[in-house]
Amino acid sequence: MLDFTQRLLLCALLGSVYASCPPRCECSEAAHTVKCVSKDLRTVPTGIPGYTRNLFITGNQISRIGPESFTGLENVTNLSLSNNRISEVESHTFARLRSLRTLDLSNNQLAVIHPEAFTVQNQSLRELNLSRALYNHSSVLDLATCLRWSSLGSLRVLDLSDNSLIYLPSRIFSHLTNLRRLQLSNNSLVAIHNSTFLGLERLEELDLTLNALKTVPEEGLTELDSLPRTTLLLGENPFICKCGIEPFTMWLNRSQGRIRDVEGLVCSFPASMRNTSLLVAGRLTLGCHQRDAGGDLALQTSYVFLGIVLGFIGLIFLFVLYLNRKGIKKRIYDMRDACREVWEGYHYRFEIDSDPRLSQVSSSADV
Repeated sequence: MLDFTQRLLLCALLGSVYASCPPRCECSEAAHTVKCVSKDLRTVPTGIPGYTRNLFITGNQISRIGPESFTGLENVTNLSLSNNRISEVESHTFARLRSLRTLDLSNNQLAVIHPEAFTVQNQSLRELNLSRALYNHSSVLDLATCLRWSSLGSLRVLDLSDNSLIYLPSRIFSHLTNLRRLQLSNNSLVAIHNSTFLGLERLEELDLTLNALKTVPEEGLTELDSLPRTTLLLGENPFICKCGIEPFTMWLNRSQGRIRDVEGLVCSFPASMRNTSLLVAGRLTLGCHQRDAGGDLALQTSYVFLGIVLGFIGLIFLFVLYLNRKGIKKRIYDMRDACREVWEGYHYRFEIDSDPRLSQVSSSADV
């Protein structure tokens, strides 16, 4: 009888645990984990057990999340919402997840990110994954505002890779003062501007591989020098090795200890220098400045010589005019008198034509 009672209690306990798991989800109390993977969910399921620390809701059709989506989940530490087609994240969506440390929103279509979308109590969030998550240019601006307003002072890792970013708004990371790793790989960044990385004094790793950097001008080099503790990754960029790249190559040689993949940095253009190491490209292209200087000197000499010739021709012309000044003056007077006679003749004919009586007198005189 006792064994039957124990079995009945055990079955009831297991039944209550099973019943507490949301439909179409898998729950494990022992692992403190709930998985709702590829179940065609339209919203975040309700009834997620309070013991959950690891929550995976991925591969569904959830378009929007808000503060009501995660009530009663104060113990969740790791939250994955990847590949859900989420387009909008409202302010304070994760505010009640006071233990949240890792948030994965990768592979979504974030078009609207509200200003305090990533605010979490106690500033517990340490890792934020937004890889392949930003939908368009406006979402980048929303993100810049959100990173300033969401109180992410404790964030350590931010992943913005694979987002087709062309540029980064100024001071976008200025409030992430404790960030250690920033991943910007596989975007379309064309330049590093002043104040791009302002506020990242504690950054330890910056990944800029697989972007569209053709060179890094002095403004960008100054910006990178403002991150003295940071290890850089710059590989797989289409660097153009032409006149003007020398400051960049000199900086690379000076900063080899900070650039993890410096040995693999090569020229992509022109074809004659393709796969040439950037560490030596500056010395190979330095001659073009010498050739340009020689060309500029020759061009300046040509201009001077042409000026002298034209000036000499002008002097000769003025001297000829001076020698023939009397004849020129006589010709001018003759032309003036001839023009006056012609004008008076035209004036006389006009008066005759305009007065019929004068016209008859003129005809009689002709007979």
